[in-house]
Amino acid sequence: MDLVPLTPANDTGSTHDHAHAENQLHGHMGHDHHAMMIDDFKKRFYVVLVLTVPIVVLSPMIQHWLNWHIAFSGSQYVLFALSSVVFVYGGWPFLKGWVNEMKAKNPGMMTLIGFAITVAYVYSTATVFGLKGMDFFWELATLILIMLLGHWIEMKSIAGASRELELLVQLMAAEAHLQHGDHVMDVKTDTLKPNDIILIKPGEKIAADGIVVEGETSVNESMLTGESKPVQKKKDDKVIAGSVNGNGAIKVQVLHDMKDSYLSQVINLVNEAQKAKSKTQLLADTAARWLTTIAIVAGIVTFLYWYFNDQSLSFAIERMVTVVVICCPHALGLAVPLVVARSMALSAKNGLLIKNRTAFENARKITTLVFDKTGTLTVGKFEVVRIGAMQKEYTDNDVLQLAAALEQGSEHPIATGIMQKVKELNIQPVKAENIQALIGKGISGTVNQKQVQVVSPGYMKEKLGNSFSAIDIRAGETLVYVLVNNMPAGFIALADQIRPESYEAIKTLHQHHIKTALLTGDNAKVAESVSKELGIDQYIAEVLPHQKLEKVRELQEQGEFVAMTGDGVNDAPALAQADIGIAVGSGSDVAAETAGIVLVNSNPKDIVNLILFGRATYRKMVQNLAWATGYNVVALPLAAGILYKAGILLSPAAGAVLMSVSTVIVAINSSLLKVNNS
Repeated sequence: MDLVPLTPANDTGSTHDHAHAENQLHGHMGHDHHAMMIDDFKKRFYVVLVLTVPIVVLSPMIQHWLNWHIAFSGSQYVLFALSSVVFVYGGWPFLKGWVNEMKAKNPGMMTLIGFAITVAYVYSTATVFGLKGMDFFWELATLILIMLLGHWIEMKSIAGASRELELLVQLMAAEAHLQHGDHVMDVKTDTLKPNDIILIKPGEKIAADGIVVEGETSVNESMLTGESKPVQKKKDDKVIAGSVNGNGAIKVQVLHDMKDSYLSQVINLVNEAQKAKSKTQLLADTAARWLTTIAIVAGIVTFLYWYFNDQSLSFAIERMVTVVVICCPHALGLAVPLVVARSMALSAKNGLLIKNRTAFENARKITTLVFDKTGTLTVGKFEVVRIGAMQKEYTDNDVLQLAAALEQGSEHPIATGIMQKVKELNIQPVKAENIQALIGKGISGTVNQKQVQVVSPGYMKEKLGNSFSAIDIRAGETLVYVLVNNMPAGFIALADQIRPESYEAIKTLHQHHIKTALLTGDNAKVAESVSKELGIDQYIAEVLPHQKLEKVRELQEQGEFVAMTGDGVNDAPALAQADIGIAVGSGSDVAAETAGIVLVNSNPKDIVNLILFGRATYRKMVQNLAWATGYNVVALPLAAGILYKAGILLSPAAGAVLMSVSTVIVAINSSLLKVNNS
């Protein structure tokens, strides 16, 4: 399984194509490969460290400073030989990166480092073979040493940012116990096919998405959904690959291939989202490109200024090298990708799946959050609270039986509520034919040669107009009518409980000055009672899917930045119209196509977390960008020697230290990003 590239695939917009980044940028980077590169930098660092000691000891300038003298016949050639090894072996990743950037006509990080170390090496070599001046081999060695160290630390921090995703990858169980006839055999997970029956022993990882066919247990899904409490599972319940079985053994019927499993889709989503570019990323790329240009121009200007102001050639070159090194847009190149890597992986662990990065970053702009009611603010479990026959020839049980005939195959919350009641009363549902969904209005079919429909009050009003005398709806109730041959046979009233988390979620949104609206196909009384109880700013009831879209557009025309939450199917048009579409409660059905963000649980608190986490992520990116550019604004003039007369001068090695520290600060700041699950 490939790990995420932390910087986008190398296109003309990306300038932070740095040494270790070569492989990382060009497509995916395998975990083993990443580890090998970390080891490679580590090895080069230690070799250069050992060689730097004699180079420093033999350097005339260091000897002059420390007032000692070590010289022997040909000592300058030994110095040259050792420095050549450091330049070629230690500088190789930078020189190779420079060539690649030139080939891509995309100068960046490697160009700056490659240029700086080459100038230092060529000039110092010339002094050994006759040019008047003092070499700075020791500067070259320490510069390469610090660059290698900086890269090594930076790559380790990148590996850290990918670790959460690795953990998700590791959740994949490698093997499964396949029920084969009357015996069980161990097979590789990726060979499982739909409808296979697998055994999950206590404490094991669940090997595939599936339906429990035998046994009862509790399952820990926290790594996948962020839900900390173990979830009880019994016959006919769904289980997710990667979750951990509790203390019961269960048999599970596999739902689909491994590549379609919820976990695979989570990993793919995180991968895709990390590769996608957002506006902040493009801003960082532009800044890095400018910085590269500024560095090269400033370096040349600095050299010319000092050279023509009666300073030695070595002094002018040293200033130029320092300017170029200090400007390396390392920190800038990492400012956004590191935050992205961490935020995507953390989101996935907390049940927030980000399909569209720009939507996620824009979460900070949300001014109005539109909720779909059923299953988001409410539990979504309808219970039948009363039944009424409206014709003499039907009893309450007949009304229920007719409704059940149509609803038995449906997963809609109302259908589930009706079927639950039928079970309780031991009523046998009859068979229905030609079942068709009336989108947003109900369902129709044929039962015993009669046309039967289960429809909303809105449909009744539309169909029968004023001739229809509506049943009084009590607060909190949802009503459906059962029609036989277009005549009302009876009604069924269901009630849905408000989720306990909804109260807290609405309160937190108001504290952050985000307005709330309830958009529901349900009747006005239910909408009003839910809105009042939760303190929602406005409600719009009895709306059909296409009207939901219009309502969202209306809010946008009033200047609101609208996020819409819905369960995907009938909310699809509105989710697409909203500035940010958030699909909720999709569970294993990750591909809620029209939404930019998918919430695994239907918990409204997750929506609040998402917005606050989006704000925190954006804040981190801005902090990193501000630090990475601000540091250059201060460091560049110092490197150029602006305070030379005051006795303040940065050496190339000090410049490299500052550059590496700046990168490490960006890495640490990125790693401090957290999802607030309060």
